[in-house]
Amino acid sequence: MSGAPPIGSLYGVVFDCPDPAALAEFYRGVLGGVLDPDDDDWVDLVLPGGGLRIGFQLVPEYVPPVWPGTEGAQQMHLDIAVGDLNAAEEHLLELGARLVDMQATFRVYLDPVGHPFCTVH
Repeated sequence: MSGAPPIGSLYGVVFDCPDPAALAEFYRGVLGGVLDPDDDDWVDLVLPGGGLRIGFQLVPEYVPPVWPGTEGAQQMHLDIAVGDLNAAEEHLLELGARLVDMQATFRVYLDPVGHPFCTVH
């Protein structure tokens, strides 16, 4: 299969959440980009460069993932490259992230509704 052409290209990733507009605004503060709301149930964040999108989908019965989780379904997370872990941490905490783990080359946070993400250096 190594010589086969790809089936497609990544268009975006989607987060379930209780308030799509609020969570989209949080990630716009983290990553930049432009908000593209569809309705009250869906907001896209079009990342700088205009390609990749992060979608935020309303789930009224939203339950945040458990991190670190040892039971249940596997989860995904974003790794966000930063130039300075300390400077990024200060800004992320101001935006509403919560620091949950700190290592030499990365830090783990939870966004305002509990999705884990990491900053890496």
